[in-house]
Amino acid sequence: MAQYIRLIGPSQRALAKRLIDAAPLNAVVKITEEKRTLEQSAKMWAMLSDISRAKPDGRVHTTEVWKQLAMHACGHEVAFETGLNGKPFPSGFHSSRLNKAEMSELIEFLYAYGAEKGVVWSEPEPTTGLEGRE
Repeated sequence: MAQYIRLIGPSQRALAKRLIDAAPLNAVVKITEEKRTLEQSAKMWAMLSDISRAKPDGRVHTTEVWKQLAMHACGHEVAFETGLNGKPFPSGFHSSRLNKAEMSELIEFLYAYGAEKGVVWSEPEPTTGLEGRE
């Protein structure tokens, strides 16, 4: 049976150590950063929609393509394939694989890009930091 623990304090760390000590031979342990939040995801899609509506520099793309372009600009691996109709489409890295910090970085990039291109946001920029950022 799989066990998941968020390491948010000393008692959770102690429990994780006990589970490792009690684990059977050949068990696998995976420690990863927490994934992006639903709030971050919703914010990203709203921002991508705002950018798509603004058509910066006359560029007309779907929100999915804008996401891939932004992820590429932030250094994430993105591949563009040629579809059967001869038009490119994004494939590869998905935002659902981003951790909280990476998603915050992507949102910050979208704010900067939008400010540079005169995008009008459908919601105001937070003044105290991004949701879900620790």
